[in-house]
Parts: sequence; structure tokens; C-alpha cells
Amino acid sequence: MDSPIPPDLPRHVMFGVAYYPEYHRQDRLHEDLDLMVTAGINVIRVGESVWSTWEPRDGELDLEWLAPVLDAAQDRGIDVILGTPTYAVPPWLQTAYPEIAAERRTGEPIPWGARQEVDYSHPAFRHHAERVIRAILQRYAGHPAVIGYQVDNEPGLELIHNHGTFTRFIRRLKQQYRDVETLNREWGLTYWSHRLDGWDELWRPDGNTFPQYDLAWRRYQATVTEEFIAWQAGIVGEYRRPGQFVTTCLQYPRRALDDERLGRHLDVVAGNPYYGMQDHLEAGTNLAQPNYWNTTGVAGLLRQADRMYSSRQARYLVTETNAQAIDASHANHPPYPGQLKQAAYAFVSRGAAMIEYWHWHTLPYGAETYWGGVLPHSLRPGRVYAEIAEIGNELARLETTLDGYEPDADVAILWSNPSRFAMQFMPPLATGGNADDESYEQIVDSFYRGVTDAGRQARILHLPQAHDVGAQELARRFPVLVAAGLYLTADDDLTLLREYAAAGGHLILGPRTGYADPEARARVAIAPDGLHDAAGAWYEEFSNLDADVQVVATDGSPLVLDADASAHRWVDGLIPDGAQALATYKHPRFGDFPTVVTHPHGSGRVTTVGTVPSPALATAVVRWAAPQGVGDLLAGDRAPAVTVSSGTLPDGRRAWFVFNWGWGEQRLVLAAGVRDTAAGATHAAGSHLTLGPWGCRTLVDESAPEPAAVLESSEAVR
Repeated sequence: MDSPIPPDLPRHVMFGVAYYPEYHRQDRLHEDLDLMVTAGINVIRVGESVWSTWEPRDGELDLEWLAPVLDAAQDRGIDVILGTPTYAVPPWLQTAYPEIAAERRTGEPIPWGARQEVDYSHPAFRHHAERVIRAILQRYAGHPAVIGYQVDNEPGLELIHNHGTFTRFIRRLKQQYRDVETLNREWGLTYWSHRLDGWDELWRPDGNTFPQYDLAWRRYQATVTEEFIAWQAGIVGEYRRPGQFVTTCLQYPRRALDDERLGRHLDVVAGNPYYGMQDHLEAGTNLAQPNYWNTTGVAGLLRQADRMYSSRQARYLVTETNAQAIDASHANHPPYPGQLKQAAYAFVSRGAAMIEYWHWHTLPYGAETYWGGVLPHSLRPGRVYAEIAEIGNELARLETTLDGYEPDADVAILWSNPSRFAMQFMPPLATGGNADDESYEQIVDSFYRGVTDAGRQARILHLPQAHDVGAQELARRFPVLVAAGLYLTADDDLTLLREYAAAGGHLILGPRTGYADPEARARVAIAPDGLHDAAGAWYEEFSNLDADVQVVATDGSPLVLDADASAHRWVDGLIPDGAQALATYKHPRFGDFPTVVTHPHGSGRVTTVGTVPSPALATAVVRWAAPQGVGDLLAGDRAPAVTVSSGTLPDGRRAWFVFNWGWGEQRLVLAAGVRDTAAGATHAAGSHLTLGPWGCRTLVDESAPEPAAVLESSEAVR
């Protein structure tokens, strides 16, 4: 894992909008683009939503409507990302080929009238999609304004139950398992009399109750999405010029998506991170997540950024994010002044090479009438436009400073899409008495929140990427590694974790890690299997919690816990077997078990957290495991509302991004001399830096440190 720089990207940070002049009720192309230039916008995304405009009738193509847009953009120095329009199917195709409608349940097609209602593996759909894609590319791939392509849009929304999809699923099972006797054994189909005598007896997924079946079905659905995007990327590859890139925009919570596998087919990954605004971004708040594709809190915002970086362990593009209020007509929460700038720089600080808003102008019609753009319904530039312009012009002053930027990390967190799939079918956590199908995210996010609140920075690693790095290098690069919610593990995954700790790393285990094998079968072994010797602890009982339980430190514990430290939603009944107990539950029964235990292993250590930790508990664990962070090299004493993100530049300097997530003014004392890239001012070590309400600053080291100083600071952070 070499943190590659994506190919064929401009060296400056791209800043732009999704632009749909075809949605206007009057022609204002030149007025729009002139306003964009004034706002520092240097890239637009076009064309991906209007197949019926490109091809109003079967075989009748209208390709020239976009030419004035590209020509006018080129005249103003605005780059263009050209989209393929396959996610919104035209009515003539729906009526001519009704069989292409995706089925959410067998025999129940999704009604037309929205978007992404199609089975994109269907041959009839593929035929017509390829025709329009090739026509658009043949016409515009050579246009000098076009710097890259977005194929489709937010793929993976639906789990497709069509007959053809199910038939191909069975073919995949035959390839993997060879015969039904193997499938019977691996899936445990003796249970409830489900043994198969032939492949034709496999039941449809609609009524399935087997987690093994569901996991195979989910993996297959992610493969269908992956193959669809790879197919489109291959077509684009026949037309694109040298220097043009291929991406697609991902909505990461999509159920038919494995971003790490899909990302292998792209030059650069792009994502659409939407987040709760207003009080959701105030430090220390614990507001509910607005919806499943949205996050809450500063940690939620940063986790989205690190997830995008994780797909390829490389810089990424933000193809959509909040401009004003987002979502439905009843969800009107536009950002407080300053929050748009904070979010933009938060993404940049974690590796974004482009910030692009959805979208330029707020629409007067359609499902997204109240999903605010940079311009309001009046189309008159207002407060949001002014804030966007401030960001754009600041980024322009950065020029190529961030070319080659790589985000720092104090703690690595493992991510497993298969574990997420498995927990969506059999969630371990409950909410309101019902299964919580976001259990995986809830477990991982609790530890990520601890990293953020402790003033540290995270790097999310997919499990295959961790294998690519290897245990020795993982321990060298990431002194602390969190493996929480890592439910599905192969034996070599458990070996990697043990070897990481033996090589000197500090492994932090969380709930459900190592409990099941790659087929989602509970391991018939002492839990956590393959890790209990290294952890010096094991468990056989686990319990859901109906209410939080306070956690207190044991005598002599290095953990500093306050009254807010608590166990949330889950308890593993840990039994120490050589491990030191660091904390326990203040509870008549659960107090029989420690909450946190730690045990040396080889040259490193394994710490086990037997609950979903509250922010205060997770923060205490992270502060103990990572007593210093890279951010301390800029300012060691920071208020809870202040976060520091950072990354290295090719010349050895660091870029720093300092945020004040709240209404109160904050001051911090600088430990290093830096230059403010927006103001052009320099600040000496020991001077005070003031951050106003919802303020942020971008700073760059005054000079590159000497090699010996780099080594010394790295060791200090470790």
C-alpha cells in the first residue's frame, strides 16, 4: 500500500458544482458560468442525469445540446467531468422493455417514476446503455474542456431480484462450491430440513433465513454493481484521451456496493458525502443521525472523508456534498455561516482532491425541489454563494501546494464490507426493541469517535489492504490498530492481527471481532477465536444493554475516566486469563466482568474493549493507547471544540487544518512556525492563533524540517 497519487488529476484542488443548464426554465448559461468564475469554481460535472435528453426516442440521438456548455466552460478555463446517463432510464425504454425494471422482491418490479429502478445486468438495458454511452463519447471525448468521466451515478441502490440475476447467482454458486453437497455442508442446510438435492431446489432470497445464503447473495449483488461499473469504464477506455480519468460517484451506504473492490476499476474514487449541519456539527453533541445516508457529528463527517480515502488508499474526489438544506421538503437545515468552509477543508484535510457541490442552482420542480443548491430558487447569489466564493478563492491561492498531499494518521481502523453485510442480516445491536441494521457502523463509529475526540487522526484500512501491507509494516506505520466489529474473519486475518501485535503494534479489539468465519458461521471455538491467547482474555456470554452502564477505572489503571464513561448497547462477559483489567462496569451483574483488559503480546500489546464504548470511554482508551498525536506538533493544548487535521507534502513539510466546531471563540498556542495560506500571514512558534465561531484555518510549515527532525518528531508521535 503505497498511497498512490491518482493519475491524470490536475495539480490544484478542483472546486466545482454539478451543473444542469438543461434544468433551467430560461437560458442563463453565460451568466451562470461567469458567476462560477467569480466564485473560484474551476470544474463542473454535466450530463449524467438526462438520458431522455440525449436520446429522446429510441435510436434518435440529440448530442449537440451540450456543445455550447462545454465551449463556454472552456472559454472561461472551467474543466468538465462528463457523465454517462445510465442511472435514469428514459420512458421510451421503460415502456418498450418493461422486463428491465429491477425487482426488489421476486416478481415485484419497482414502479417507474424515480430513478435507478433498472436491472443494470439485463442484456436489453446494456444494449441501449452502450449505444448512448458510445455516441456521447464519440462526440465529446475529444473536447478540450473534458478532463474526466463519471460513469453512472451512485450505483448499488437496489438488491436486484430479477430472474436473470438469480440465475446468474446460481451459476456463481456452482463455480464456487462445485456441487450441492458442498453447499449443504458449508451453509449448514441440514438445519430446518433445507438440504438440497439439486441446484434447481435453491429457494429465492425473498424468504431466506440463512445468514450464509444472505452473505453469498450480498456479495454477489456487490459483484453485479462492480461488473456494471467495470463494463462502463472499459467502454470509456476505448475513447478517452491521455490525461483523462475515469471515476464514478459512490454513496457509501448503498447495500449492493463494495467500494474497495469496485474502486480497483477506477483511476480515482469519488464519493458523495452528505452530513448533518447546524447543531450536528457542534463539538460534543450527540444528535441522532438524520437518515441512513447522512452522518451526524464532527466524527461522522471525518469518518466519511476517511472512508473515501480508504477505497484506494489514495486521494479522492467529492462529487456531491451539501450546499444548502438537503433531502426532503420537511428537512430544511441549511448550514450555519462558516460550516460549508469547515466541511470543505475537512474533506481536503483527509485527502480530497476535488470539492464539488450538488448542485449549482436549486430546482423549481422534481423530487429534489427543496434540495438546495449554491443559488436559491430566486437564482440570485446570496449568502451561500458568497461563502462558496470565499472557499473557492482561498483554494485558488493554494495553487499546487497540496499536490502529493498524504493525510496523517495516529490510529488505523480496520473496515470490513462483508462484516457489514452480515450484520445487516443478523444485527447484534437493537434500537427501540428492533434489530439495528446499522450495527456495524455503530460499533466502528464508536471507536472512530474516540479517535476524533482524543484529538487524534484515523486511517481506515480495508482488511485486504492490511494484508497487502503486512504485519511488520502495519506495526511500523500505525502503532495503534483498531479491529472492532470485524465479525467475519478467515484464519489468516486472525494471524495478521496476532502478528501485528507481536511486531510491536498495539491492537485494540472491539465487540464481535473474530466471532464468525468467512461463511458467517459462528466459530465453534473459545471467543475471540485465534486471539484469546494474545489478548489474555476470553468470553462465552454476551448481552445487549437496554440502558447505558457506567464504567469506572480499576485501581492503578492508566485510563482516566470521568462520569460520562459508559458501556453502550452491548457487553462481552470478558474473563481475564493473564490480562490486566483496566476498567469495569458499575453494575450488580455486569460488574463481575471487566470492561477493558490489556495484555502484552510479543513486542506489542492487545487491549480488548468488551462493549460499544461511549465517547468518553472510547476517548480515554485512545488517549492511553496513543498518548501523542501528530496534531500535537502544531498545538498540544487544544480545547475540545478544536480539531487539527494534517498531512505531509512531498518536500517534507506539513499542511495543517485547524477547526473550531462551535459558537465560542477559541485560541491556541502554536508549537511551530507556520504560514496562513488564505491570509498570507506567518505565525511564529509560541504565538497565539484565534479561531472565530465555526472558523477554520489552513496552515503550512514555514520550512521543511531536517531529516533528523522528521525522525525525532515521528518517534515522539509514536
